[in-house]
Amino acid sequence: MSGPTHRPGTDQAPADRSGPPFRADHVGSLLRPERLLRARADRASGRIDDAELRVVEDDAIADAVRMQRDLGLRTATDGEFRRATWHMDFIYAISGIRRVEGEGRPVHFKNADGSIDWAPAGLHVDGPLAIEEPIFGDHVDFLRSVASPEQTPKLTIPSPSMVHYRGGAASIDPQVYPDEDAFWAALSAAYASQIRSVAALGCTYLQLDDTSLAYLNDPAQRAEIAAQGRDAEHLHERYIRQVNAALAGRPEGLAVTTHLCRGNFRSSWVAEGGYDFVAESLFGGLEVDGFFLEYDDARSGGFEPLRFVPPGKRVVLGLVTTKRAELERKDDLKRRIDEAARYVPLEQLCLSPQCGFSSTVEGNALTLDDQRAKLELVVETAAEVWG
Repeated sequence: MSGPTHRPGTDQAPADRSGPPFRADHVGSLLRPERLLRARADRASGRIDDAELRVVEDDAIADAVRMQRDLGLRTATDGEFRRATWHMDFIYAISGIRRVEGEGRPVHFKNADGSIDWAPAGLHVDGPLAIEEPIFGDHVDFLRSVASPEQTPKLTIPSPSMVHYRGGAASIDPQVYPDEDAFWAALSAAYASQIRSVAALGCTYLQLDDTSLAYLNDPAQRAEIAAQGRDAEHLHERYIRQVNAALAGRPEGLAVTTHLCRGNFRSSWVAEGGYDFVAESLFGGLEVDGFFLEYDDARSGGFEPLRFVPPGKRVVLGLVTTKRAELERKDDLKRRIDEAARYVPLEQLCLSPQCGFSSTVEGNALTLDDQRAKLELVVETAAEVWG
């Protein structure tokens, strides 16, 4: 791709600011403690009711928030402990979307030892799209109630793109939305309502999690999209426009980031390839305050695409993997931060794990102690790099 680039030193980013994303940050999901997994199993079998499960969830979330505080993280999440997956709990709560069992296309995840196939439920858009009450509003309220004054609670939700990427036009009832422009206008308006509502509840840090904009860097994924008759070469541009439409007029004081993920299920992934294909449109066009980017291994590509990041936006380098227990070396992390700083100024960089630890309830192949060590490493390294 051609176009103007941003080179460190030609423009100076504004002075360091105290708001999110933070120098040491994390994506959001955390490993579920065993007592929570047992309680979810008990609820599924009818041994306990919703109220009893809620007590266990509340207790586990309070412990997780304390853990984040004790490690020195300024971000506090609820670990997504009330969800089964990072995205579908939210998407199925949108009015007009129906969960459809047995129609989800299997997803082929890869890992160092082989592969795992996961067949999630599908979805149909069979009614007017709307978000009339804030989805996860009660999650926001509880998280704010247990966070300490020095912590900034973060709500993570799937981006609007996630409603469209897997199903496309085939999942939309043409009697409801005869063309995709009408669908997108309604979806972006619904998300705009969600954003206003959670901000009114006191949310000041919102993250839009997105696999589509990372998947589209992979030629194999683009070939799959093209085989469905969709415009694989320009789909990312549509997604960026629609996220911006959802964010237009967002409340003042609300910081918004996005996390680009190539798949994260039981220590496995889906897509490969650097950010080159989407970089210019994404970094120059998406109206967010920061980008959480996976950079934990070679399949994530190099730092060269970061030359398109404009002044004033932060890049959170996901250099610490959540897919393996092995702990990275600080010197290696610092070296890679220096490499990234060749393309975007150091003052615009932050550090985090590359993804969540438990994007689905199953979690990655790490222990709670491994997770704590990874987060502690992020905090310590960030303090040594940025002070």
